[in-house]
Amino acid sequence: MCAYDRLFEPLHLKNLALKNRLVVPPMETNLGGLGGEVTPELIAYWEARAKGGFGLLILENSSVDPVGNVCLHTPGFFDDHCMEGLKQLTAAVHRHGAKMAAQISHSGRQTFPGIVGEQPVSASAIPCPTAKALPRELRREEIYDLAERFAEAAGRVKEAGFDAVEIHGAHGYLVAQFMSSYVNKRMDEFGGSLTNRLTFPLLIIRKVREKVGADYPVMFRFSGDERIPGGRKIQESVLIARMLEQAGIDILDVSTGVSGSGQYISAPPAVPPGYLLEETALIKQAVSVPVIAVGRLSDPALAEYALETGKADLIAIGRASLADPEFPNKAREEREDDIAPCVYCLQGCYRAFPRPEGDAFVKYTTTCLVNPFCCAETEMVIQPAAQPKKVLIAGGGPAGLAAAWVAAACGHQVTLMEKTHKLGGQLVYAAIPPYKQELTRAVIYYQRMCDRYGVNIRTGVEVRQDTVRSEQPDVVIIATGGIPLIPPVEGVDGSNVTTALAILAGETIAGRNVLIVGGGMVGCETADYLAEHGSRVTVVEMLEDIARDEPMQVRPFLMQRLQAYGVRVLSETKVVRFLPDGALIQQQERESELSGFDTIVLATGARSLNTLQAEIAGWVKEVYVIGDALQARQALQAIEEGAKTALRV
Repeated sequence: MCAYDRLFEPLHLKNLALKNRLVVPPMETNLGGLGGEVTPELIAYWEARAKGGFGLLILENSSVDPVGNVCLHTPGFFDDHCMEGLKQLTAAVHRHGAKMAAQISHSGRQTFPGIVGEQPVSASAIPCPTAKALPRELRREEIYDLAERFAEAAGRVKEAGFDAVEIHGAHGYLVAQFMSSYVNKRMDEFGGSLTNRLTFPLLIIRKVREKVGADYPVMFRFSGDERIPGGRKIQESVLIARMLEQAGIDILDVSTGVSGSGQYISAPPAVPPGYLLEETALIKQAVSVPVIAVGRLSDPALAEYALETGKADLIAIGRASLADPEFPNKAREEREDDIAPCVYCLQGCYRAFPRPEGDAFVKYTTTCLVNPFCCAETEMVIQPAAQPKKVLIAGGGPAGLAAAWVAAACGHQVTLMEKTHKLGGQLVYAAIPPYKQELTRAVIYYQRMCDRYGVNIRTGVEVRQDTVRSEQPDVVIIATGGIPLIPPVEGVDGSNVTTALAILAGETIAGRNVLIVGGGMVGCETADYLAEHGSRVTVVEMLEDIARDEPMQVRPFLMQRLQAYGVRVLSETKVVRFLPDGALIQQQERESELSGFDTIVLATGARSLNTLQAEIAGWVKEVYVIGDALQARQALQAIEEGAKTALRV
């Protein structure tokens, strides 16, 4: 018996026997080969989650046709050349008692000509709002041919040893494009009424069933609500669920959204935990087959509640499985505090999706801010050090904390010194604005890992040359962070000028009317914080738009709040000189004054703070500089650098 009995209750369906109700849903990793091949890195990623105790793993969006690829490095089921690698993958997962399904898909209009090598296709010639490539409307004979391709892909899924196949009809991909009147404007048997719009997916299901047989589980993923004007709503999806069950689907995997509403597919903290449960419950009430729920269900207690109350039969743990592949094992053992938390920052988990840079597509693999080992399981391995060393880490920010626990886990004797009385560095202040409080969980987790591996943490101590002489370490890791960048503008030293860091740290209180200089992530989140506390805020930004460095799922909610608060935004605006109550600004070569401000807040970037390296030159043989002390960046890069440096020591 444990606190989560329902989570760890087995489920049997046809020839599929799951040891528990926890599912890793399909998420892009970009770990495959350029031709869809399975790589050792992809196998290691999935094997880590099988070891971690998940009952069912679902391989990421895998195309039935090269023209249907959404990423350059996703597995492919469009011919036999990937079969040997796929068999190795399923064998690796099965060794740990987990089962594995494969999601077969076609991106339709949600891709780029540079990815697929030709014009994308769709139900109708309507461009995707994010990819923005004009698709070609599929001809009738091509639609029937694609149904056959889905069936052939399903046959390969079964042959490769997968335990089930999932048809991807969610998130605005090709099958979803046919299902929704948002995209489908056809005037033949594949368009118009709901029955006609279901013709293509039902044809696929029939062909797939003919290929895999009656006893092989066939799953279907679809969006309950597409969350976009003209998109499908939950009432219609309930009816679709019944039609899918009648067509022979064994498991319904319920998600949400399309590409134009991606902020709900991978929701940030502005969207509450379990936000899809009520929609999922409506679908479960309408069918008798098992239903998978997803959507910020990373608290084991919430996941258990969803099962206990009959809202779902299985729980998909997506981004939280990136943060901690051992989520099930730790939950079963009631070690909730040991679970590496997903903080829903969306800095690393969404970067596998292609973003054209000029004429090229730069490959990024998925990763995780809290877990830099995600998708680097073959490259980054904690193992006993050949020669344990005495390691001194200067700075207790995210980079320093990551370096500390990883080095200690490798067997080194680690002391971390932080000059303030609080660990976390910039994350302490980044957690202050609305909906950023999840970041505190990352700091708490890193402190717990440091405690677990015996890191000697000393706060209120600044590392200087005499400290190093006294400690006599073999290795010094400098993680002293960064400080606000103060622009060389006349009047910047005025008594009413402060920094965003000082505001968020509680060192300075803002007045009623606030001018924020800098409209990046820091400036906009500070504006959000101050406006929420009653200040009238104006943001000045040199670029043409603000919050450009916010993750694409976070930005829409932030912009909505700023608009609701009445925050004034002046883009393509340069500050020429600071005034006692404002600034002289320049817009399109024309100067004017902004006045009437009580407080001016600088959010103009950060610069490295590293005086220690020069002080200890020649005193320590092995010195590393990491995080913002090396170069001011996001926490994602700082934490990864800290962990990798610790593994090199």
